[in-house]
Amino acid sequence: MNYGFIIDNRLCIGCHACTVACKSEHDVPIGVNRTHVKYIEKGIFPNSSREFSVHRCNHCANAPCVEICPTTALFTRSDGIVDFDNDRCIGCKSCMQACPYDALYIDPDSHTAAKCNYCAHRLDGGYEPACVIVCPVEAIISGDMDDENSKISGLLANENVMARKPEKMTQPNLYYINGTNEMLDPNQTKADWEYVWSEQSKGVGHYAKYADKRVNESDTENLLIQLAMENSARSGKPIDQRSIDKVAKEIQQDLDESKARRVYDSPSKGVLWGWEVTSYVWTKAIATGTFLMMAIYQFINGTLDHTVELSGLYTSLIFMGLTGALLVKDLDRPDRFLYVLLRPQWRSWLVKGAYIITAFGGMVTLLLVDHYFGFGLKWAWAIGSIFAVLGAIYTAFLFDQARGRDLWQSPWIGALHMLVHAIIAGSAFMIMIDTGSISIMRSILYLSILLNVFIILKEILIPHKTPDSKKAIQMMTNGYYSKYFWTGLIIGSLLPILILTGSTGYELVAGILALVGIFLTEFVRIRVPQMIPLS
Repeated sequence: MNYGFIIDNRLCIGCHACTVACKSEHDVPIGVNRTHVKYIEKGIFPNSSREFSVHRCNHCANAPCVEICPTTALFTRSDGIVDFDNDRCIGCKSCMQACPYDALYIDPDSHTAAKCNYCAHRLDGGYEPACVIVCPVEAIISGDMDDENSKISGLLANENVMARKPEKMTQPNLYYINGTNEMLDPNQTKADWEYVWSEQSKGVGHYAKYADKRVNESDTENLLIQLAMENSARSGKPIDQRSIDKVAKEIQQDLDESKARRVYDSPSKGVLWGWEVTSYVWTKAIATGTFLMMAIYQFINGTLDHTVELSGLYTSLIFMGLTGALLVKDLDRPDRFLYVLLRPQWRSWLVKGAYIITAFGGMVTLLLVDHYFGFGLKWAWAIGSIFAVLGAIYTAFLFDQARGRDLWQSPWIGALHMLVHAIIAGSAFMIMIDTGSISIMRSILYLSILLNVFIILKEILIPHKTPDSKKAIQMMTNGYYSKYFWTGLIIGSLLPILILTGSTGYELVAGILALVGIFLTEFVRIRVPQMIPLS
């Protein structure tokens, strides 16, 4: 048994009855949708046309949202339906990052994830989903695709069908008859914000915590100013209303000349992982890196001053505590944060990471106890170093599970990059707390910054395969947030390299600049891919 949907675009009239029925059946709040109808227009009047298409959860056979969910709040039933349990959800938003189809949202009432669940309660009672029942033209077909006698199986066998983003290897169970690339691929259309209810394109979809902030965080809000700034930088002329109006006119001309444009779509959810995630990656690098550098210094030097050891262990413990606090703060249901440890879903790197940082914190605490009571637990440095490395890199594998964001799909490069950040942060803090280690830490800091520059240049200069990753790189290097990216690269890498290449005595300045650079470049690298539309 394997349930799925077919959307027959030959019949759909764009009436939104499915959206209304879904909202009524599940009491879906205003501003979010489990199912929605997307409109695109092609051509130029009078030779123009409009297409409609229903978008919702694809109930994938290889569902990335199920894989990344840390608490089994999302799960696949035996009949192929991807369902969810509100009582287990912690509001981490990982599922929203993992879904390539933008099918999930955070319910502003319950602060938990939600999506189309195939009206599983109706199905269990012998009824069809609400959207299927209400569709006036029977454009939505549901059923068991394994049943050769079902209508959906007959259509799959006899009609030419398309699925959204098959390259993501999710094996979606939602198919379209008479589908087009312009309709199903968000990169094939431009968004036109001058239509009825177009204010939703500015971002109201995920407002469980940040109702008004979504407007400021969405890409479309900054588009005109961003482009006007780029024109100003090229021409040397100041930005004024005339320059902004000129950009708007040019964009409208592009829309008029384009083959297809998106004129109605689901609300943008804005940036899901904001400053908390960037800060947690940064504090985690400091915590794990400081411990690693103390361990390496002991290995090279043979001993570590007791005062330095105490300062370093407290630094690691404090910043790891901040890491945990930031992780909890980013949850929409922080009251349930212990579910990650108590109700784990072991395929999720959120769970693996939670246990890794817990174990690392435990080893640091154990060494602090040993420092005061002298139990002779030197072996804990070796085990702690292993967990420090794992703690530094595991987030790269979590990002890799977020399959909706193409730029993050290089886990081993990402892991190396995060390990390098930890080494930079750790050597910088060792220079702060131990003047005796400066000669060694200076060399480590210098080499790690050089490697960091190499990794960054590789990411922005080597061509990327997918349109989303290409667009992300373009936005990082030339878009609104490029000022943070280039400032981070110059302040955090190029200036420290110049300082460390020159005379001694300024290692602390180089270390502080490198820490600032890590934060700025990670801020851009985490934020920008979330601004690329998935539907």
